[in-house]
Amino acid sequence: MRFLFLSLVLFVAFSCKNEQKTETVEEITVFGEDFDANDVVGFNDMLTKLNGSTEPMDFVVKGKVDGVCQAKGCWMSIVPENGDESESMFVKFHDYGFFVPKDLSGNVIMKGQAYYEETSVDELKHYAEDEGKSAEEIEAITEPVRELKFMATGVKVD
Repeated sequence: MRFLFLSLVLFVAFSCKNEQKTETVEEITVFGEDFDANDVVGFNDMLTKLNGSTEPMDFVVKGKVDGVCQAKGCWMSIVPENGDESESMFVKFHDYGFFVPKDLSGNVIMKGQAYYEETSVDELKHYAEDEGKSAEEIEAITEPVRELKFMATGVKVD
């Protein structure tokens, strides 16, 4: 009887933990919310439509992974598919509802909102630490930066 009770307690404890939603659909891995990727815009087309706006705009956009948070995969950096790094986009995940693998690479399609926002020195240093940058690189951060950002509700990787 004790064994049955202990088994039940362990089952409930492990089944109730907060699990990240990840699923694979036809060789496409989805992190977060699944979404229709029929209206995908390219990274550069998104920039044109956004036109420097600080007001969030909805997009389903395709880009290339340029970096991922090495602490736990809680953010990533995206550049255009051609690898042009003249403009990158800092991507966070809505309500920290999901993360991506720390070794994620290649192209992704994301659904969410894009906007420009100023990032403080403290926040920039925090992200540099997450990325594994050296102490010298982190100390060199002394000015806030106006950045292109994206709040993703879902990410698809093929």
